[in-house]
Amino acid sequence: MDKKRILVTTAIFLVLTVLVYFQFREWRAFDWGKFRNLSQQIRWFHVLHAVAWIYFGYVLRAIRWKIFLLPVRPKASWTGLIAPTIIGFTGLALLGRPGELIRPYLISKRENLPFSSQMGVWAIERIFDFGAFTILMVFAIFFLPAAMQSIPHPEYYHKFRIGGFVLMGLVAGLAAAAAVVGRSGEAIAAWFERRFAHLAANLGHRIAERIREFGAGLRIVHGPISLALSILVSVAMWFVIAVAYQEVTHSYGTDALDITRPQVLLLMGASIFGSMLQLPGIGGGSQVATIKALTAIFDVPPEMAASCGILLWLVTFVAVVPLGLALAHHERLSLRKLSEESHRAEEEEIAAPPT
Repeated sequence: MDKKRILVTTAIFLVLTVLVYFQFREWRAFDWGKFRNLSQQIRWFHVLHAVAWIYFGYVLRAIRWKIFLLPVRPKASWTGLIAPTIIGFTGLALLGRPGELIRPYLISKRENLPFSSQMGVWAIERIFDFGAFTILMVFAIFFLPAAMQSIPHPEYYHKFRIGGFVLMGLVAGLAAAAAVVGRSGEAIAAWFERRFAHLAANLGHRIAERIREFGAGLRIVHGPISLALSILVSVAMWFVIAVAYQEVTHSYGTDALDITRPQVLLLMGASIFGSMLQLPGIGGGSQVATIKALTAIFDVPPEMAASCGILLWLVTFVAVVPLGLALAHHERLSLRKLSEESHRAEEEEIAAPPT
């Protein structure tokens, strides 16, 4: 691990330590015996259903990547993209941020495509993810207000509406930025390269390469049909994840966690926000944010919230690991080696002169 990764990991660890400290200081009467009893009373068939839905979500991710590959690899098989997808998310779960590039790296190797092109797909995929989640959240907030106001604190609904408008604004901003990069991406990249060329670590060239990758990724959405299919699959995937979340909350068989599907999007949003602070193989941010949402929004007792928050993280982030490790072993792949190779390939792409 290089110095940069050590510093980032240390900073995340310190932030999470502070957050966990304040969380449990707030719960001075936290009953660890009750926490254990609640965790033992989980109805596991609901959890297995949730894991099945999460795995189906990975299949939908592979199908969406297949749609993205249509302009350059129209005969690529979506079934052939499932293994790289699962192995990639396993690397992310076990290695944290250093494992993020495994998936685009593996796909670039298997489809014999430039790594930079799949980095572009990876960047565009994130926009579709954010847009699809926003569609579901905005629909729940503005078209299902009764469900969103039936929480223990209906006064929060005004904040949800504000959040909905913020999400729509962010999506509109991303769409506008994508349109500008799609039209003048090379000129923008060249400007950044000149403007920041004097800074250390070749920052200007790194930013320029990211813009070029993003511009290349935009070209994969080559028409209205491709765009519509990508949006449809993205929304379906995030709906499937919402079903998995609900299965986990219902596994406790208690009124406190009888959360409806529209409301479960609030937990998903908290988890997504918290996942920005994750330690390799440990997580942290996702669990803390989800637990906070359960206690603050739904008035779930702290012991039950802690148990549910951890179980949600295990199902949505960690459940992929057994199958991912089995696939990697079957294909004689090392996750750590793949991570190193992908980052080395990224550095080589950045070091190469623009074409």
